[in-house]
Order: sequence, then structure tokens, then C-alpha cells
Amino acid sequence: MAKNNSEAQNMEQVVPPDSSGGLTFHPAADEQAPLDDLPADQIPSDTIAGGESAGEISTERVVEAILFAADEPLTPAKIVSILGTGSAREVRKIIETLNDDYTKAGHAYRVEEIAGGYQMLTLPEYNTWLRRLRQSRQESKLSPAAMETLAVVAYKQPVVRAEIEAIRGVSVGEVLNRLRELGLVKIVGRAEDVGRPMLYGTTKHFLELFGLASLEDLPAIEELQMPK
Repeated sequence: MAKNNSEAQNMEQVVPPDSSGGLTFHPAADEQAPLDDLPADQIPSDTIAGGESAGEISTERVVEAILFAADEPLTPAKIVSILGTGSAREVRKIIETLNDDYTKAGHAYRVEEIAGGYQMLTLPEYNTWLRRLRQSRQESKLSPAAMETLAVVAYKQPVVRAEIEAIRGVSVGEVLNRLRELGLVKIVGRAEDVGRPMLYGTTKHFLELFGLASLEDLPAIEELQMPK
């Protein structure tokens, strides 16, 4: 006996296998639920079938998202446990496919095998720019001592080390060396005092880091005072 329309609408329609050899299931519209609300073993099959037509999420894209978000290498078994389906062999095949896609598209990253796991990494040819990024992050996290010393140099330059130490009340030799290594402070000359001590000033990189066109754009010292 033929099923009526209401019964048919509640059935899952199976379409022919896609190019990856899997089946794609399309649950009835009134039965669909957010994937985040479902256990891994109940996620609709179209999330693990390899197809990527409108409204579908392929296994490749899920694995890609997992690797992108991970901050450490993930073993195939771990990835399988997160997916809730598949096998380690299938995961390895998926990663091969992802890397092929990245190479063809000319992406700056790929998935590498590290210590028995997989992690998404940038290609070596981009290391120059990534080092600059890391340096910029380090500079943005200067210690309070370094920031205080840098502020004294910025507002008092050209300034000798003795004056910086008199203002801060502590030795600043190591801090000054660190600021010079980061390219934020440089030697700009020698004072006419006894012993001709070195004079320190800020660099162009200092302006770039703090978004200043020139030293004239430094905020007034009064603006830096904490309200009482």
C-alpha cells in the first residue's frame, strides 16, 4: 500500500552515493535540529559523507575545523572520537585530501604529522613574517619595568642611564638592553658630562608600535597621571 504524503514527509530520503562513496541522508525539515544539540553518534549522515552541497557539512570540513581550533597535535584516534564516527585510516585519508586541496589552492598552511598526531601549520617560507608577528606580540606584552623605562626614555630623550635610574629608583641596565634588542630604544649620542655617558632615545619602530606619527604625538604627561 502506498504511503500517504504525511507519512512520506517523515521518512528520511536516501539519495545515490556521492563521489566519495558515502550516502547522504536528508532528514525531513520538521525533524532537523541544531547539530550542537545532538550527540556525536546522532549527527545526520550528511555531516560525514564527504558531500558539500548547500546545507551540508562534509567530514573534510569538520576535520579541518577541529585541526584549525586545536592548539596541540591530535592523534587520528582522538579525531575519530571527536567525530563520533569513522576510523583512523579514514582520518588519514581525509588529511591527505585536505593537503592536496591546500596545495592546489596555494594556501599558506597544511596539516603536518607531529609526534604521532596531526596539527595545522604554516609553510616554512612564511617564517619571516611570522617571526615579526611573534616579536610584535612580545613587544605588546612588555613588563611593567620595561614600560616604565621606555616611558622615561620617550619623554626625557635624549637621556642618560643615570637619569633614568634616578627617576625609577632602580638599576635599568638589563631593561635598556632588552629594549634595544626589541628595536624600541637606541643610542643617540653621548652627553658632555664627565665620562661622556651614552644618551638614549626611542626609535622609528617605537613610533610604529604605538601608532605615533612623531614624538609630538605623545600624550601630555599630565594626561597619564592617575586621578586622585
